[in-house]
Amino acid sequence: MPMEKSGLEGLAQPWGHVLLARQGLSRQTVIAYLQDIGSFLKFWNEASQGSRAFPGEEDVFLFLAWQRNRGLTARTQARRLSALRSFFDFAIDEGFLKDNPTKNMGNPKLPMHLPEVLSQEEMATLLEMPLMEDRGGFRDRCMLELLYASGLRVSELCSLDLSNLDLQQGLVRVIGKGSKERVVPLHAVAQKLLSEYIAKFRPLFKPASKKLFLNRSGNGLTRQYVWQIVKKYALEAGIRRPISPHTFRHSFATHLLEGGADLRTVQILLGHADVAATEIYTHVQAMRLRQIHHQFHPRNKT
Repeated sequence: MPMEKSGLEGLAQPWGHVLLARQGLSRQTVIAYLQDIGSFLKFWNEASQGSRAFPGEEDVFLFLAWQRNRGLTARTQARRLSALRSFFDFAIDEGFLKDNPTKNMGNPKLPMHLPEVLSQEEMATLLEMPLMEDRGGFRDRCMLELLYASGLRVSELCSLDLSNLDLQQGLVRVIGKGSKERVVPLHAVAQKLLSEYIAKFRPLFKPASKKLFLNRSGNGLTRQYVWQIVKKYALEAGIRRPISPHTFRHSFATHLLEGGADLRTVQILLGHADVAATEIYTHVQAMRLRQIHHQFHPRNKT
C-alpha cells in the first residue's frame, strides 16, 4: 500500500540501525547516508507539496538533477543514489512500498582517479628515515614497515593489539571494514623489528593500553598522529608530493603486482570484498609501465 510521508520519514532511523547492526557499516557512513535520505525527503516534500503519497522514479531523477546543478560531484551523486536504493529496498521489506523507484536508474559515471604510489626506491628511502636509537624512532620505523609489509589501512594499524600478532608464524590478524577479519603474512624484516620493539622499546612507553603502538602517555595512537608521522618522514626523504598512510597501502598492492602477484591474492591481502576495487592497481601498473617505456625506449628519445 502507498506510504504516508510521515511513515517514510519514520523509517529513516530504523534503516540506519539496520545498516549499523546487520551490514556492519561505520557510524560515519551511516550518518552520511541518513543525511542523504534527509536531503531527498526535504526535496520531495517541497516539490510534491502533498500531491503524491510516495516517491517515484521522476522524483529521484529530479533530485539528482538538482544535486548536479548545485555542483555536487558524480561520486557524491552515486553515494546518494546508493543510499536511496538501499532505503527503498528497506521500505519494501517493511511492507511500505511495492516497488523501488531507483531500480531502472544507473549510477553516474565516475572519473578514474589513480592512487598515488611511491616507487620502490622512494619507499626504501622513506623507511630508512626514522632514527632508531630511541623509543619514538624505533616505534615509527616499525609502524612504517608494518604499513608497507601488510597493506593495512591506518584505522586497522591504530586498532592493532598485541594479541593480533603471531610473530613466530609471521602473521598479523586484521579486523577490517564491516568487522571482517583477514590474516596477512609479514616478511622477515618486519618480524625482526616488531619482535625487538615489543621486547625492548614498547615497555619504555609505560603501557596503559594493549594497543601495539603507543604514544608518550602509554595509550594507543590516533589516525591523525600517524598521518603526521608519515608526512614528517616523507619530507625528510625528499618526497614533495602529498602522501598519506594510505599511500603505503597503494604502494604495497602495486609493488606486489609488479613483482608478479596475481590480482586475486592482492584482493585477499587488502581485504577487498570485490575484485573490482583491486583492479585499480592494474591501471596504476600499466601507467607506470608506459612511463618507463617512454623514458627509456630509444625510439621515444628520438
